[in-house]
Amino acid sequence: MKNPARVTLVLLVIFLIAVSGPAVAAAPQDLAGHWEGAIEVPGAKLEINLDFVKQADGTWKGDISIPVQGSKDLPLAGIKAEGADVAFAISGIPGNPTFKGQMSADGARITGKFSQSGGIFPFELARAADPAAKAKKALEGFDEIVAKGLAQLKVPGVAIAIVKDKDVIFSKGFGFRDVETKLPMTADTIVAIGSSTKAFTAFTLGTLVDRGQVEWDKPVRNYIPWFRLYDAQAGERLTPRDLVTHRSGLPRHDLVWYNNRTSTREQLVRSLAYLPPTADLREKWQYNNMMFVTAGFLVETLTGKSWEEAVRTLVFDPLGMSRSNFSVVESQKDKDFALPYDEREGKVVKIPFRDISIIGPAGSINSSANEMSRWVTVHINGGKYGDKQVIGANTLADLHTPYMTMGGVSTRPDITAPDYALGWMVDNYRGHGRVHHGGNIDGFSAMVSFLPNDGLGFVILTNKNGTGLPELLIRTAIDRILGLEAVDWIGDAAKKLAEGEAVGKKAEEKKTTRRRPGTAPAHKLDEYGGDYTHPGYGDLKVTLKGGQLGFVYNGIATPLSHWHYETFNGGKAEDPTFEDMKLTFRTDVNGNVVGIAIPFEPSLDDIYFVKKPDARLSDPAYLKSLVGAYTLASQTVTVSLKGDMLTLFIPGQPVYDLVPEVGGEFSMKVAKVVRVRFLEDAKGQVTGLEVSQPGGVFEYKRTKG
Repeated sequence: MKNPARVTLVLLVIFLIAVSGPAVAAAPQDLAGHWEGAIEVPGAKLEINLDFVKQADGTWKGDISIPVQGSKDLPLAGIKAEGADVAFAISGIPGNPTFKGQMSADGARITGKFSQSGGIFPFELARAADPAAKAKKALEGFDEIVAKGLAQLKVPGVAIAIVKDKDVIFSKGFGFRDVETKLPMTADTIVAIGSSTKAFTAFTLGTLVDRGQVEWDKPVRNYIPWFRLYDAQAGERLTPRDLVTHRSGLPRHDLVWYNNRTSTREQLVRSLAYLPPTADLREKWQYNNMMFVTAGFLVETLTGKSWEEAVRTLVFDPLGMSRSNFSVVESQKDKDFALPYDEREGKVVKIPFRDISIIGPAGSINSSANEMSRWVTVHINGGKYGDKQVIGANTLADLHTPYMTMGGVSTRPDITAPDYALGWMVDNYRGHGRVHHGGNIDGFSAMVSFLPNDGLGFVILTNKNGTGLPELLIRTAIDRILGLEAVDWIGDAAKKLAEGEAVGKKAEEKKTTRRRPGTAPAHKLDEYGGDYTHPGYGDLKVTLKGGQLGFVYNGIATPLSHWHYETFNGGKAEDPTFEDMKLTFRTDVNGNVVGIAIPFEPSLDDIYFVKKPDARLSDPAYLKSLVGAYTLASQTVTVSLKGDMLTLFIPGQPVYDLVPEVGGEFSMKVAKVVRVRFLEDAKGQVTGLEVSQPGGVFEYKRTKG
């Protein structure tokens, strides 16, 4: 039978690698300050750290932390320091955990016995430098490294905040938020954080879990009854936890939402029923922004508020993040905001803001390094900010727990491949557990990262598209603060970047080698024009202006040039999203252009957009002009209008509904192979109709209108 005292002790104290600082001389009775040490149990040292403060009335206040356990600042009670004798107990923990010992003559150490539930174990504490002060000192000279990163990776500006436990030990901006006018980046500059937003959405759901409004592992359909996926069974089983762990079975399907300014979030969620998966539910990890939109819509459904209102109420307000917002439109109203930049053809250029409010729960938050420092403070302090318990400690621990392997392979033996938690990635960095999530959206790159067991948090925000600088600076800062072997992360990355650019240029030079020369389109250019649609991706328009084909999707206009056969290539445009994307037109048996296949989702076959029939074929006024009797030989057929649909009656047969088709004709709903075309004279008057079927084409003359 196990010793109950030992079981309780193990639950209380978990392993920690303590960081001891230099001893500070003090009088024996001077208990004030920071202490680090361990309790010795058979076969192990259970490491702890404590802080004591002498209050104005002469009494003592203190706390103890067990970092590996995630226990921070547990209050101490009964603190006594009389001469060399020191005693105190951990408040609120079963078994009356008590420390009794003596301070050394130089005030540098305390040794004694720890007791809990009848078990007695030796402990030793050493006076140590204040952890925040020690970490801050380790960052001396860090400014020069940041400057090197900006120069070598060609990044306009960066804002940085670093937190140790509850203290912000580094908070600065470097470079420019506006290159043209030389406006400096500051720690208060508002910058887009991109997909680092996802953790806010998961956190907000977590607060609702704490309130009993939702359960992580109940089906989403319990809360949104109409929710559907392409795979009906997966849609019935999908849970809120699945939404925020990228295990829905769907690939990205990002072009459904990218630059989409007309749909609502509900419409995006409903479109999931038409987006094919590439795996079964929970089979593998696949990054999917649409699932986080669904998580945000779930928040809206549960709270009766917009996702934005819910996040502000449940997260921003408790943390005092008053300037943080949810739209780059709002950012531009602030007095201190960063402009977006990208590197194109070797030059860093300003690019337009991309309003992604529609996908807000997956990536639309904008904030500053200073305000984001409060966000990481909550995560390294058990869900507390100051005296506020913003989220339950157990719920927060769940948010940080990996639920899906991401399937990656580490390129270094000292950094593990990440797994995915709830809105966070989790890995082990050079022997230290790490939780993090990056963010990349047009013109901005961010990284939010923290080491829970070390009480360290990092926020690095930049105004350049797709730069790896945030992660490199975080690695450098961690190495310095924890005293790890130095690595030239920035120099190595700059070298690899230059090599990659050279390879990329050679590859670009060869891109036309896949083109079949000497081919021509099968149709006149105007036959490709028109409106096309997909039930999940929405509408796409092909245009013809000045002899140049082009297409518009989600408001992004792109010129098209003939590539080969029925395939056209996306050309250079103000918005380069579809540059070099290939569109292949499809023709039906009647020679009509009826659709376009486009590689909108790389992990699937091309997404197929169906061409819409001429709009006038659904116009009641035009349809009314077709109503009447039509005769061939001794047979008369009748065309009638039923609501907004034409019908055809052939004596002795049922009434057939006529469906509009591409090419200005109709098909029989029950027999698509049968086509009906109305004939007009030079004045546009309807003179007859043709019925085309496999056996021939029959022409009827209009006899009554």
